[in-house]
Amino acid sequence: MTIPNPLIRLATALGYTVAGVTHFATPDTFVKMVPPALPAPKTLVYISGAAEIAGGLGLLPPPTRKLAGWGLMALTLAVFPANIYMAVEEVYIDRMPKHPALLWARLPFQFLFFWMIWRSMEER
Repeated sequence: MTIPNPLIRLATALGYTVAGVTHFATPDTFVKMVPPALPAPKTLVYISGAAEIAGGLGLLPPPTRKLAGWGLMALTLAVFPANIYMAVEEVYIDRMPKHPALLWARLPFQFLFFWMIWRSMEER
């Protein structure tokens, strides 16, 4: 069974938009994920949240779909080091079960996100 692109697009847009909004609603949760070597963690959280909202909403109208998709791919790649940092340093975010395997299990999901973004960019 093949999942129709419009359904994948809607799920991807909703997921990134909601994730982006949570960056503004609970920024301190996301600040914990920023590796200490990076400057201005709260600013980076707000920038990534705004990019997630813009990218998520940008997937919906056909004229902005490809640009939004490429932007979300770049963003997903850019924040991947934060996911690695979380796993290596065992950084847990609020309400997350405290088990190191779960931190490492998050990493392969980035490939699923790339696939969802790619499918969201397709016109069919």
